Order: sequence, then C-alpha cells, then structure tokens
Amino acid sequence: MNEQQLIIGLPAGSLADPNRGGSLTNLLDDAGFPSKGYDRGGPSSFPVTPFLVGWDGRPQEFGAQLSLGEVDIAIGGDDWVRERRLEFRYEYDSDIALQKVLPLQRGSVRIVIIARPNSDGSTPECDRWLAELLKEKPLVSMVSEMPYIALDWFREKAKALGYGETHDKFSVQKFKTPSRIDKGIVIYETWGKTEAKVLNESVDFGLEITQTGSALRNYGLVIVDDVMRSDAGVWANPALRDDAEKYDLARMFLLNLYGAIHAENKVLMFFNAKKDQQEAIVKYLGDNHLFGDEPTINEGVNFIEFSIQLDAASKVLPIAKVRYALAKLGATAIETIPLESSIPGLDVIDF
Repeated sequence: MNEQQLIIGLPAGSLADPNRGGSLTNLLDDAGFPSKGYDRGGPSSFPVTPFLVGWDGRPQEFGAQLSLGEVDIAIGGDDWVRERRLEFRYEYDSDIALQKVLPLQRGSVRIVIIARPNSDGSTPECDRWLAELLKEKPLVSMVSEMPYIALDWFREKAKALGYGETHDKFSVQKFKTPSRIDKGIVIYETWGKTEAKVLNESVDFGLEITQTGSALRNYGLVIVDDVMRSDAGVWANPALRDDAEKYDLARMFLLNLYGAIHAENKVLMFFNAKKDQQEAIVKYLGDNHLFGDEPTINEGVNFIEFSIQLDAASKVLPIAKVRYALAKLGATAIETIPLESSIPGLDVIDF
C-alpha cells in the first residue's frame, strides 16, 4: 500500500529566492523539509520527506487549484487568494472556501489605486477625484494584474458615491482589446508595467502591487487609495479535514514550518554557575523576563547549568549585554547557539 502524500503548491518568484527576501527555500530546510530543485526553478521535490510532493506554480493560480483539490495546501499571498475568490464570485457565481492556516511573516506588499497627479503635482482626494471622473465619463477604464480586486474596489466606491447603477456594468478583458460595453467600467488585465499604461493615459487609473512605492514615484504617479495589505502564508481548503491521513500530514508540515518561523532571530544560550550564585542569576533572569514559568536548570554536585532563549534582534536587551551581565554574576562557559526550530506545542496550529 502506497504511503499517503501531501501536495504542496510552491510559488515561483521572490519567495523562492533566498537573495530576494522570501527565503522560503531556507525556511523549508530549517523546518526539516529540504527541497531539491526549488531554488533553481524546479521541478521541486523533497528527497528526505517523500510524503511531500512539490507542485511548482504561480501564486496567482493556487486559489483555483486549492478549490478544485489539485493541490492540498499552497503558499501564496492574501492578495492572489482574494483575487481568485472574487473571480469565482463575479464570473462563476461561486464561493471558494479557503483558510489561511499559517502566516509566514514575509512577502508583505500593498495593493493600491494609482493615478496621475493633479496639474500642480498634488495627490487627488480619492472620493472627489473618482466622483468627478464618473460624472464626466459613462465608461471608465482601469488596468491591473488583479482585475477582480480592482473591480470589487470600484463597485464599492461607485455605489458609495451614488454611481452604483450608472456604472454597474463591467468587462474584464485583455489589454487593450476593444471594450465590450459602452458604460460602466472596463478593466484591462495586464502582465506588468501597469504604471506605464496609467502614465501614458491609456486608461483612467490602475490598481498596482507595491512594496515601497519607489517605482510609482519614478513614473510620477501617486497613490490615491489603499485597497489592502497582503502577506504570504500557507493556505488550505477546509475540506482537507475530511481526509484524516492528509490532514495529519498537513498539521505535521504546518507545525514544523511554524517552528522554523518562530525560531527566526532567536538563539539558545547555555552557561554554568556555582550553586551559591544561583539566587542572583535567577533574579537577573526574572527581572529581564528571560524565562517563562521557571528557568531551565540542570543541577550538578557543585555547579548548575542554565539555558535561556533570547531574541537576537532585540535592541532593548542585546545578547552582548546579557552575556556581560551574566559573567559579572559569575556565569562561566557561556555558549550561544542559533536556533533552527522552536516549537511551543501543537496548539499553535489552528487547523
């Protein structure tokens, strides 16, 4: 009988690249799931854990694949999952039931509405600018890589401004095909360079993905509204719970991935002390909140070994300062070890 396997959607792009801030490859290594081929663009596999199957893809696609059961869990941003949900709602009158089961604390971006500035270079006030545009033009146009998020934003705004009925029709189509409607909004789906299309007045405005906004500023464009913020995470179809074996594999995968995330910027410090120094050291550790319910202590005949966990990025209590303070209290053999994984318990997984 073949062992059950969990199919994981692995996103191509910045998350896979250890040099571009995503470092998903390193995260998988630290979680105990070293991959082969993923950092080179695939095909991806898990040679040490063959019960995991890597499905290389784009995060734009995973929402639909999860809903159809083609992959069991997938790694992607909130933005693209929302885009697919809205596409299913608007085009297929169907809702996708997906759950974000683990935030990855990386891949943060903003989804924004971009436009040309006022003649004096200032940023238009969103509602006033849009109301004037809708009053002037029965058919407005915009461009986006995420046309259904763009559409959802537009319809809510138009309705709030009193133009919900006059601009109710919509058409999502490729850039720049002839419009299929004569009033409402036409949204051109694009594969990048949204800024250039707005700058050159090919459309009235756009919806763009940005991290710092520097590219928009380079094009002389402005942000008139924030639509959402998006972070990468692990997504699953709740129907996965109906398959007991796959569900158990999913929880195992999530727990170990959580451990790797939780360990980031943390170190484990070991040190020794004479027994008559214990009281002063425990007081220092307690005053600086360096243990939970009680310190971890291994007692010998004359000496005690302590172990504590520290945040390596803390500016309030830097590691160097802790080492020095402990040494002044009599600690010896102070050793600092980077952590690859730190798992508080199974209850950290809510799936």
